[in-house]
This record gives sequence, structure tokens and C-alpha cells, in this order.
Amino acid sequence: MSLTLYMHPLASYCWKVLIALYELETPFEAHLVDLGDPVARARFHALWPIGKFPVLHDAARDWLVPESAIILEYLAQHHPGRIELVPRDPDRARQCRLRERFYDLYVHEPMQKIVGDRLRPEGAHDPFGVEQARSQLKVSYALIEREMASATWAFGPEFSAADCAAAPALYYANLVAPFVDTHPNTAAYLRRLQARPSFARVLAEAEPYFAMFPK
Repeated sequence: MSLTLYMHPLASYCWKVLIALYELETPFEAHLVDLGDPVARARFHALWPIGKFPVLHDAARDWLVPESAIILEYLAQHHPGRIELVPRDPDRARQCRLRERFYDLYVHEPMQKIVGDRLRPEGAHDPFGVEQARSQLKVSYALIEREMASATWAFGPEFSAADCAAAPALYYANLVAPFVDTHPNTAAYLRRLQARPSFARVLAEAEPYFAMFPK
């Protein structure tokens, strides 16, 4: 099989790529990396010294592709499938990428800041950083709420790379900074994402690992 995805089923940015692969119906092999295993960790760092998920390896082209946004671009170019992840028109492609980056930078990243703080040892927490992250999420939620008042998906009438980014970002953000009772349009969008077969499959595959998520 040409494509191998180095990932973990609980890793949110891995979800973004998994959703895209399932939407495209692109065959791949999932290689689960246990960073708690010193041997597995060393092998993964030898492959990609930054040591962050996800990483895609395309054996047919001998390409190693890190970073979820770059992986989606790579899939759109070299492994297109039944949906168009990124529009071919340059102006529309830029707008799609903007929305993808919005969810990555202004929902996903602050969400991870809150989760990461819960994993810190006692005495090493960052309450100021967490408060900044929560403030960013409030601003982002307001923008999404306004956008989703008249939209079905993040960009245009069709599912795209922007929705692949939105799904894990909103799912986890709702766990750490709930919005379902305060932002009805955003909550409805999350329900549409969760009903999408690709995301439903990702959630089902992650379910055995949810006990590891810091409460």
C-alpha cells in the first residue's frame, strides 16, 4: 500500500487527516505510534525529528509529508478522490485555506492549550495562558455562530478541507469550553459534522482511547 499514516487515534490533528482520507476513499495503512514506548518513540523521531502527529509517507513517490494542512494539500494534489478537498480555482482555494487555518489556529490551538495545561504537573500550570485560550475561543465561537447562521459547511455548499479541520477542533473544544447551550448554530454544525460518515468512523475508532483524555 502506497500511503502510511503515522498517527494516534486520540490525536486531534490526526482526526483531520483521517476524515480527509475517509472522505476521499483513499486506501492507506494506519501506523499507530505509542509515544509512551521508548522504542516506538525513537523510531518515530528518527522518521520525523519534530515528533508530532500526523505524518504521511507515500512510498510510491518516496515522500514524507508532515503537518495536517500540508497533508491535505498533498492528498488533494496527488490522491484526489470523490470530493474536492481544496477548490481548483485559486481564489476559492485561498478562501477554503483561510477557513481551514481559522479552525486550526483559533479553535484547535487554544483548545490544545487548555488540554495541555491539564497534563502539566502540579505547580507548572499556566492559568494566564489558559485564560487567554478561553478568551480566544469565545471570539472564535462568535464568528462561527454568525457564519453558520446561513451555511451548512465551513466553505460553500460542499464538504471540504475546512470541515476536516473544523470537526476535531469543535469536538474537543466543546469538551473543554462547551458551546452547545450558548451557540445554537455552532452546535448544529457540530452535529452535522458528527453525522458525517467519515467523522463518525473516526470517533468510533477513537472511542477505546477516550479514557486517556484528561478530564
